[in-house]
Amino acid sequence: MRALLQRVTSAQVTVDDQVVGRIDPADHGVPHGLLVLVGVTHSDTEVTAKTLAEKVWWLRILEGERSAADLRAPILVASQFTLYADTAKGRRPSWSAAAPGATAEPLVDVFAQALCELGATVATGRFGAHMRIELVNDGPVTLLLEI
Repeated sequence: MRALLQRVTSAQVTVDDQVVGRIDPADHGVPHGLLVLVGVTHSDTEVTAKTLAEKVWWLRILEGERSAADLRAPILVASQFTLYADTAKGRRPSWSAAAPGATAEPLVDVFAQALCELGATVATGRFGAHMRIELVNDGPVTLLLEI
């Protein structure tokens, strides 16, 4: 499982001109939140998803070297199968390392639910939809995690 984390001051996901997920850390009295793009591969399990959620929740990348857990920062989660693109050969990416939707969608849900159970305020995109993601990256801080 892979997650691309971005420290943000705001972020939202729009599907068909409708905002389906939004975070504004200022609404929570904190300066930052996290946008987390999540990719799933064939070998991932619920344990993988929960382990990744804990890593995201406790990773110290917010102001003052604090974590989302320390600040109770909000998190926006969106599925992103393209994190498993293979561009080693040719000009066309291969998506063969990305898990099919029937496998990936429940694991993205487990990841988001695990964050909620840890205490996070979580907003989500819509799995399989064409999403427009708007964000204000702060720092900029962008990290790739892999479990």
